[in-house]
Amino acid sequence: MVNKAIEPTENGVRRSISNARTIVVKVGSSSLTAQNGHLDVQKLRSLVDAISRAQINGAHVVLVSSGAIAAGFGLLGFDSRPKDVPTQQATASVGQGLLMAQYEQAFAKYGLKVGQMLLTADVTISPSRYRNAQRTMLRLLELGVVPIVNENDALSSNEIRFGDNDRLAALVANIVRADALVLLTDVDALYTSPPSEPGAKRIGFVADVTRALDDVKVGESGSGVGTGGMVTKMDAAHVAAVSGIPTLLTCASNAEGALSGDSVGTVFAPLNSRASSRRLWIGFASNPHGAIIVDAGAAAAVCAGRASLLAAGIVGVTGDFSASDPVWIDDEHGNHLAKGLVAFDSDEIPQVMGLTTDDLEATLGRQYAHPVVHRDNLVLL
Repeated sequence: MVNKAIEPTENGVRRSISNARTIVVKVGSSSLTAQNGHLDVQKLRSLVDAISRAQINGAHVVLVSSGAIAAGFGLLGFDSRPKDVPTQQATASVGQGLLMAQYEQAFAKYGLKVGQMLLTADVTISPSRYRNAQRTMLRLLELGVVPIVNENDALSSNEIRFGDNDRLAALVANIVRADALVLLTDVDALYTSPPSEPGAKRIGFVADVTRALDDVKVGESGSGVGTGGMVTKMDAAHVAAVSGIPTLLTCASNAEGALSGDSVGTVFAPLNSRASSRRLWIGFASNPHGAIIVDAGAAAAVCAGRASLLAAGIVGVTGDFSASDPVWIDDEHGNHLAKGLVAFDSDEIPQVMGLTTDDLEATLGRQYAHPVVHRDNLVLL
């Protein structure tokens, strides 16, 4: 269950993480593989050692693990991660079995059982799938089993997928109402710029992750075996924050310290409110099919919160989308203000933009007299 009150200081957030009863731990591909791309069994076992000790000490841990494609491409004889989607999906189906076999063997050393859960992004927008995933994960935790979660790379489509396991981990933390999210990567903390650059400074505490990107220069994935960089870690911390969940970011070699309360890595404070899983999907897991461009007045109304986007404030549209698809809401300078589920097809937007609700009803009919994006389907970024 998510902590009800967390002191908004570095010590307070670190204390809440060390006292967490339900923890989601995410490990990336680069933390589980050797330089040649093959699965590094010793790295995997070291991670399992840390998680098992936390589990034995009374925590319930959900492990979100990348590594299926990385494990598979080495086994299939590829020199590097495949670039085309069909080969990636085929490689994932081979690698996932190898990955789970190694986890099962490593956890067995501590008398712990594991359960595999492969999720697709629509679990966050289908109420029945969300409830089923939640029931299964919570029951596994009650039984003392360590759920091992990955995106179902073999089945996920580009149109609806998490895209990286950082976001997946944050959404899993929301599903199980976790007390903490721990992101294990190949850097020991968040820095003001890439650690290899002169003058880069470690950041130990982020009070407001929504503003942190203005203060840091982040890099992309450089390992060649994963899909996420520091941007996706920040996005995951943002998802967790709006879910009321604190986050700790550090390298995989610090897993033991991260789970035992040591002052390692960077901690991100949560916000006080909790967003629904549906709004989390709209804001953080959906892939926009286009953009609706709004004038200054509409931008101010949207950014003020709880305002629907009306046709009167729209000045342009890009992309090809249908009603109910996710879209960006951009200002006239190209800045992303929000994401939302649009109520019109893209070819209808030029007909309605600039019109008031009364004008819509008078010229196009009553069925068009509604917001272009309703406030319940709109999430600020």
